[in-house]
Order: sequence, then C-alpha cells, then structure tokens
Amino acid sequence: MRETLGLWVFLIFLGVALCSHASMPPGHGHRRRLSLHRHRERGKEGQVLHRSKRGWVWNQFFVIEEYTGPDPVLVGRLHSDVDSGDGTIKYILSGDGAGTIFVIDDKTGNIHATKTLDREEQAQYTLTAQAVARDTNKPLEPPSEFIVKVQDINDNPPEFLHGPYYASVPEMSNVGTSVMQVTATDADDPTYGNSARLVYSILQGQPYFSVEPQTGIIRTALPNMDREARQEYDVVIQAKDMGGHMGGLSGTTEVKITLTDVNDNPPKFPQSVYSMSVLEDKVPGEEVGRLKAKDPDLGENGLVTYRLIDGDGMNVFEIVTDSVTRDCVIKLKKPVDFETKPFYTLKVEAANPHVDSRFIAWGPYKDTAMVKVTVLDADEPPFFSSASYTFEVEENAPDGTVVGQVHAKDTDTANNPVRYQITPYTNLDQLFTINPEDGVIKTTRPLDRETQPWHNISVSASEIGGHHQDAKVRVNIKVKDVNDNTPEFATQNDVLMCENFPAGKLIETVSAVDKDEMAHRQYFRFNLPPEAVNNHNFSLKDNLDSTASIYVIRKGFSRMTQDIYFLPIEINDNGIPPMSSTNTLTIRVCSCDSKDTILSCNVEPYVLPAGLSTGALIAILACIVILLAIVVLFVALRRQKKEPLIVFEEEDIRENIITYDDEGGGEEDTEAFDIATLQNPDGANGYLPRKDIKPELQYAVRPGSRPAANSVDVDDFIKTRISDADNDPTAPPYDSIQIYGYEGRGSVAGSLSSLESVTTDSDLDYDYLQSWGPRFKKLADLYGTKDPVDDNS
Repeated sequence: MRETLGLWVFLIFLGVALCSHASMPPGHGHRRRLSLHRHRERGKEGQVLHRSKRGWVWNQFFVIEEYTGPDPVLVGRLHSDVDSGDGTIKYILSGDGAGTIFVIDDKTGNIHATKTLDREEQAQYTLTAQAVARDTNKPLEPPSEFIVKVQDINDNPPEFLHGPYYASVPEMSNVGTSVMQVTATDADDPTYGNSARLVYSILQGQPYFSVEPQTGIIRTALPNMDREARQEYDVVIQAKDMGGHMGGLSGTTEVKITLTDVNDNPPKFPQSVYSMSVLEDKVPGEEVGRLKAKDPDLGENGLVTYRLIDGDGMNVFEIVTDSVTRDCVIKLKKPVDFETKPFYTLKVEAANPHVDSRFIAWGPYKDTAMVKVTVLDADEPPFFSSASYTFEVEENAPDGTVVGQVHAKDTDTANNPVRYQITPYTNLDQLFTINPEDGVIKTTRPLDRETQPWHNISVSASEIGGHHQDAKVRVNIKVKDVNDNTPEFATQNDVLMCENFPAGKLIETVSAVDKDEMAHRQYFRFNLPPEAVNNHNFSLKDNLDSTASIYVIRKGFSRMTQDIYFLPIEINDNGIPPMSSTNTLTIRVCSCDSKDTILSCNVEPYVLPAGLSTGALIAILACIVILLAIVVLFVALRRQKKEPLIVFEEEDIRENIITYDDEGGGEEDTEAFDIATLQNPDGANGYLPRKDIKPELQYAVRPGSRPAANSVDVDDFIKTRISDADNDPTAPPYDSIQIYGYEGRGSVAGSLSSLESVTTDSDLDYDYLQSWGPRFKKLADLYGTKDPVDDNS
C-alpha cells in the first residue's frame, strides 16, 4: 500500500512540475517576473483598481492524504524576487498547521508536510507566507495567503448507517414489487475521482429479491411467494465504491424481509364426515360435539364462520363458534328421544367472511362436511301425561273424597311400572293422599274454602326397579264453595239518631256480607223477625239490592228516658242451601241542635248529687284497701321471722351489727371495749342447749381453761373459742360460718391482726407514731420505743 501511495505522489509531483515548467518563460525557472502578475480589476463602481506589486510568487499547492513515506512530503517552494541567495532573506510561515503539520525552510522557502493528512478530517489548510530581513525581521514584502489542498484517495469503505434493516412485503406480490430502499454513505470526496461512487448488489437472497445498482431499491424477483411455505428471508446487500470496479472498497448490511399474510387459502375440514352421539336425556343448550376447519392464513384472513346448510336435524341442533378456539360447536336445540328418532344428519359449511378480490378467482373460499349424530338411549324418568294438573273438590266434602288422578309412564323400552307419592313439603298438613299405584288423589279431612281456597301440591313418579329417577308435576286443587256461612252486617257500628227526629225519618241504610261466594244475581234479603215486627219505634224496608233502609216510626224520643234501642234484623242470602242469620242493630239516641248535628250521646242526670261523685268515692275506697293490705303484709312478714336453732336467753351481741352515729373516744377511751362481751354467757357451764336435736353427750368444761372476763389476751381467748368449737359435739355442724380474726401461730402468713405485735419482736420502727398527736399516743406507747426518761420516772 505504501509503495502504491508513493507511486501516486511521485506521479502527481511529476505532473505538477511539468505543468509549471511548461507555463514558465524560458530561462526563468521557478521565478516569474512581477509584471506577469500585474493585472487590472474593476471595482464595484467601475473604477480601475491596480494590484500592488508582489515580489514573490508560487503555485497552488497539493498534498496527497494518508502519505506514509519515510521522509516529509515536499509540498512546494516559496521564492521572492528580492532573494539574491545570499541568505539575508528569511521566509516565515503562519496559519493552519504552521509549525506542526507544515514547516518551511527559512532560507530556501521549501514547505514540507511532517504528518500524515486525512482529507476526511480537514480537506484544506489556509497558510500565510512572508519574506522578512533576517537581521532585522523587517518585512520585505506584504504577507499573502495560499491554500494547501489535501488530495483524496479511496481510503474509506461505504457504510450503511441504519442497518440492519427490517422490511415486509405481502405474499403473492408481483415481480418487481418494491420492498424498501437501503442507502450507504462514503466519506471520500465525491467530487474527485470515483472514490465515493457507489454501486449496490445483492450477495444473499437470490433468486427471491433483487436490488437496483444505483438506487439501492430492493424488489421482489419471484412471483407467488407463499407465506405459508416460507415467511422470512435474510438478504445481504453490498455497496461498493470506485463504481463497482476492482480495487474499490465495499460494505454490507443485512435486510430481514417478512412476507405478510393475505387471504389466499380457503378453509378446509380435515374430514368430510364426522360422527357424534348424544344421550336422549340431555337438555337443550348442552354441547354435542365440535369440529374445526383449518385455514393457514392469519388474523382476519384466517377467520372462519360456520352454518348449517342442510340435514334433517337443522331444527333440532344449532351451531355456535367458540370465541377462544374458533371451533364449530354443535349444541342441542330441542330435546331428542331415542325411541322416536335415533339418528340425525347435518351438513356444516365453513367459509371465510373476508375474501381478497385479487384472489377471488382462486376460490371458492368455503368447505363443507357431513355430521352424523346418533341419539343414545338413556334411563329416563317417567313422563307425566300433562305438564300440570288442576282439580276441583267441594268444601266440607268428607274425608276420602276423590280429587283427581295423575298418570305417568316409563318411556324407556323396559316400560317399568311407576309409583306415585306426594312431595312431603307441599302437603305439610297432610290434607291429601295418593294411591302409589294408580295416582288417585283423595282428601283426608273436610276442606274449608274460606280458610284456603287453593291447595298446590307436588306429585312425584318414580320407576319401580329402575335407577330411582323420578319426575315431578304440579297439582293445583281448587276448593269449590258451598253456602255454609250465614250473612252478617257489613259493619258493626252503632246507628246514631237525634231525639227530635220526626216520624218516617230515614236513619240508616244497612248492608250485608257473606264469606261464601255470591252466585250470579244473588242478593241479600232483609226483614224483621216476628218478635220485632210489632215494635212501635222503627221499621225496615228491603231495597232489593242487598241493602235495607231503617226508618223512625214515631217521634218524641228522649235519651233521658231511653238512650239505646236494639233492633233485630234477619238477613237471608238466598243461596243453596239458603242461609240466614239474625243480627242486632244498636241505635243510640243523641242530643242534636236545630240542624240535626249531634252534640252528645252520653246519659246526663237532671240533678247532680251533693258531695263527691261515685267514681271519686270508688277511687278513695280502693286506696284505703291497698294501704290496709300493705300494713297486713308487713305485720305478717315480721311474725314469720325464723327462731334460731340454739336457744339464747339474751341476744348474742356477736349476731348483730349495731351502728352508732357518735364518734368514740379514740385511743384514750380505754373503757369502750370489753372482751367479756364476746364470751357466750350460756356457755359458762360448758353446755349449749340444742333446739333441733337431743344431745347425747355432756360436755365438761376443763377447769382453768377459760380466761378471765377482763383479760385482754385476745390470743388466748380465740384459742379457747376454737378449742370449744372443735370439742363441742352439740355445736351446729350445718350452715355455720365461724369467723376468726386470728390466723394462728402455725400459719405461714402469721397473724392478720396487729394485736399480737405487742408481744413479738419486730424489725419495724414505730417511733414516728410519737409525732402523730394525742390520737395515736396509745399506739405509740404500745409499739414505739419508750423514752428512758419516762422509764426512770
């Protein structure tokens, strides 16, 4: 490479030297007369400008990039006319790269490049040259700029900056269909030679794809490329500079091309005939079987719809499409019966709903399959002859009356007998029974329509000897009405009339009701019974519309004389059999004003008695009786106080709690407590009489064992009492509670009382009791440390 580059540099320099030599006048070598560089330039305003004299000249310099020779590259030589060659002139170079990249011989003016240059980094350098006196550095000529251009060589390969590439093209595309365009870049100079002239070619992917050499457009090269056969292609594209000629540099990139799907395949059933089966006891909506047509296309292009187009089972079966698996699901639309029809045939069609018009000639985009469905025999429950039954029975019919009969049979080939029964939860009152063999329903007691007009029961039928399958049916029983209820007034309100009503005045219109059903054109009739026909107060008129009018016969009613009248009325319902009843109408006489507005219907005496009213007297007497009852009850309770089992001559003070409202004398009052009071005076002789039993042993008192009455040794006293209780055979062993304030010497807790502390050693210091005042002086004397002064005194 270096030898080739050196050859290029040599040839370029040789050409430049020949051109420069040919353009010079003979005998001048590298020098030019100043007059040759003198020319005129026209300014902007038309005046003629004269270029100043230039005492030294040179050519535009070139240097080849990437030169790697052993010596610095001679770029060119500067020479001034004033330079006589005696060394008095010094050449100075400044500008881009001066002193680092480009150096100049200050005596000869030769310019060398000391480093390898890269055109892609910097294509040209602008330098300034000047000739000065060596001894004074005084400029001999004005400075002037010149350009050093870096000549390009083919040192950069083409590059695909955006690779690898991904593209797609529809399957079955025509030849020449554009897939995509790839573009490579070359960093070399496009204006110099063919270093940046690129040509594209395909290295991998033939014969399926091609690429245009100049543009890099990739196109399909084969027709009818099928995605279902092959979906992806890896194509390698090459870009080569130097116009693709030998010696050029190249770069490659990968292009992954994917064929996209089109609807170019019709659906196809894997089988032409399918066999399925279904049990006859299946209910509508249950699945019978599945089938699926295959379509290798994707997405919407591979979508398949199904429908029934023929067969004797089109009304018995239906098909739906599973939204997840896209299967054709055959479901039962109506119940099937093995005994009626054991076989069905269906013709199913599968079709693409979206057909591409470009490939419609490749159709049809549908397929058909035959489905044979076999109905399997199943052990079915009995079948009732009716979906429900409705019977009627008269109310009050005697028990055992036939209500009706239900019928069911076994539809299987075995035709097993059927047993009937009433579902218990529908016959809680057990009003009906059914014959288990023939299904006859009877009553068990008379029925009352007014209590319950309808009865709804459920009857089940099960095969005898079968798989215990049963069928249920609803039986509705209507209780027919019988005229067994007497009519009565529609309302039981009293009739109010004014005492000043004239004779013939209508005071009330009464109506009647009956719990029984009223027949067509049946109405109530009203009349007065024989004992009330001849009354002189009121009359009755039957209006023949199930109502009656009550009139006043006379006038002059007085509520002080009689304020209430009772009028019996007989009501007949004209039923079959006819029922009648006598109802009493209560009529009250009231005080009214002149407009017949009722003021009062209460009885008011003419003269009020003096003193208290009867109600007040009764209340007072009731209070007195209650008070007397309370007093008697209190006295009786006091007398029922239970006597004690042990006979005491005096009440033992230990059995009572006596409360005094005065405060004691405190510690100074030493006479407030006498231990002798705690002793039982009856036990002094050692014998306590029992009231409930006769004592068998006599208890002898041990002499000298009882402490003195005035003894303050509580410990000895309690011990004595314990010993007496333990050794006394006559002491009550039942329901007795013995409470002692002394725990005993043998207890782990010791004494619970502070009385014993006077005789025991204690580590506690009670000297602080001396400062508590006179109220605690007694305690301070008992527990505190006595003053030596007091002892001496």
